[in-house]
Amino acid sequence: MKDITILWVDDEIELLKPHIIFLEGKGYIVKSCNNAHDAIDMVREDHFDLILLDENMPGMSGLEALGEIKSIDSALPVVMITKNEEEDIMDDAIGKQISDYLIKPVNPKQILLAIKKNLDKKRLVSEKTTTAYQSRFGQLGMEINDCRNFTDWMKMYRKLVFWELELSNIEETGMDEILRMQKNEANNLFSRFIKKNYLTWLEPDCKEKPLLTPSVFKEKVYPLLEKGQKVAFILIDNLRYDQWQTLYPVINNYYSVVDDDMYYSILPTATQYARNSMFAGLMPLDIQKKHPGYWIHEDEDTSKNLHEEEFIGFQLKRDYKDVSYNYEKINNEKMGAKVMENISAILESQLSVFVYNFVDMLSHARTESDMIRDLAPDEAAYRSLTLSWFEHSMLLELIKKLAEKNVKLIITTDHGSIRVQNAVKVIGDRQTNANLRYKMGKNLNYNPKHVFEVTDPRKALLPQVNVSSSYIFAHGEDFLVYPNNFNHYSSYYRNTFQHGGISLEEVLVPLITLTPR
Repeated sequence: MKDITILWVDDEIELLKPHIIFLEGKGYIVKSCNNAHDAIDMVREDHFDLILLDENMPGMSGLEALGEIKSIDSALPVVMITKNEEEDIMDDAIGKQISDYLIKPVNPKQILLAIKKNLDKKRLVSEKTTTAYQSRFGQLGMEINDCRNFTDWMKMYRKLVFWELELSNIEETGMDEILRMQKNEANNLFSRFIKKNYLTWLEPDCKEKPLLTPSVFKEKVYPLLEKGQKVAFILIDNLRYDQWQTLYPVINNYYSVVDDDMYYSILPTATQYARNSMFAGLMPLDIQKKHPGYWIHEDEDTSKNLHEEEFIGFQLKRDYKDVSYNYEKINNEKMGAKVMENISAILESQLSVFVYNFVDMLSHARTESDMIRDLAPDEAAYRSLTLSWFEHSMLLELIKKLAEKNVKLIITTDHGSIRVQNAVKVIGDRQTNANLRYKMGKNLNYNPKHVFEVTDPRKALLPQVNVSSSYIFAHGEDFLVYPNNFNHYSSYYRNTFQHGGISLEEVLVPLITLTPR
C-alpha cells in the first residue's frame, strides 16, 4: 500500500494525540492543525488523501472550510466530525459533498473504518471480488461443461455476465482476461449445442424448445393485452444482456421488473431476419410465403425492414382483431422528441411499439470510426458509452412518461453482438451478402469445421434466392473474410462488434417485463 497522508483539523487537536498515534501505528501519515484557515493553506500547499474535519471550530467553521477545500480539490474526500446531531447540519454537510459523517466522541476504530471505507474501498472490493471469482472459477468451468439444455445455457450466460460486470468494476487484476477465456470456452460449447439442436427446434412437432423470436408477442405481449392492459413494447436494436444490466439501475427509478427473462434469437441473428420474424410472428420463410410482397431479399438494394408496422398488423389480425396499436421507429433524438410531443395520442392505442436503433448505430459507428473505437475499446467501455447515451436520451424521457401514465412495459431486442477476433476464410460469388458473421449464397466455399452450415435453408425456415443457395454461420469470436486482401480486412474488423452468427452474446437476449413503480 502506498503512503496515505491524512490531515486532521480540530480546535482540540492536542486531545486527539492518542488517536493520531493509533493511526500512525497502522501506517498512515497524519498531519494536523487546530483551525480552518491553516487547513485551507495546507491543502493549497500539500497533497492529502483524506481530511478529518471538525464541524464546530471558533472563527471559520468546518462547514465554511469545506466549501473552500472543495474549491481547491473537488475530489478530496472529507470526513466531517461533529458534536451536533441536528438534521439540517447533516443535510448541509452532505449537500457540500462530504464523504462521511461521524458524531463525537469518536473512537480510533471508528476513524479507521471511515478511512478504509473512503480510501481502501476500491482495493478491498477488488481483492474480495478477485478472491470470490477465483474460488468460483473451477466450479464455473464444470458447470459450463455440464450445460445440457437451453435452460442450462441461459442460467450459465447470466452467471458469466454477472462476473463480467463484477470484474469490470475493480482494479486491473488479470481476472477479466481469465474470464474472457472462460467465455470463449462457453461459446465454443454453446455453438456445438446450437448446431446439434437448432434445426430440431424448428420442426412442427418439437415440444422441448426455448422461446424463439416468432413467439415473443404470443408469450409476453398477448397475456398483458388479454387483461385489458395498455402495453408499451420497446425494442432497442442490438442490445446485449450485459448492456441491459447496465441500463436497469436507471430504469429501476421508474419501473420494477416483473419478469427478467431471455429468449433465443433465430439465425441469422441479424435485424432483417430476427426483427421481421418477431413483428410478423413467423419464421422468415413463412413471411415470404404468406406475405410475398413484403419480404425483401438480401440482394435487393433497399432497406430490409421497411414493413415492420405492417408485420405487426398482420400478426395482431391473426390473433386479436380488435387491438389498436401504434408503431414508431426512432433513429435520432429529433425523431425521439417528435414522439414525445405526440405521446398522448400514441398512448391512446392499447399497444404501442417503439424501435430504437441507437445501440446498433453505435456498433456500426465503432467499426467505421477510429474515434468511436478508441472511446469503446472493449465491452466495459461499450457498456459505459451505451449508458451515457441512455441517461441523456429521449428514450429515458419516454420511459418516465410511460411510468407516469401507468403503462406496462416490455423491453427487448432482436439480437445481440460479439466482439470478433479470429478471421476465417470463405469464398463466395458477387451475390453473396456482406455480413461478417453469416453468409448466404449459391457458391460458398469454406471449411465446414469452422461454421454451422445449412445447405437446405428450408430446414432452417429461411428464404432462398436461388435453388442452390445455402447459409453458413460463424461461431465464437470468428468472422468471415474473403481471401482477397485477407490480412487487411482481418486487421480492420478484428475487435469490432458484429452480429449474425452464433454466440451467447448474439443469441441469448433480454426480454424484460416491467411494471410502473
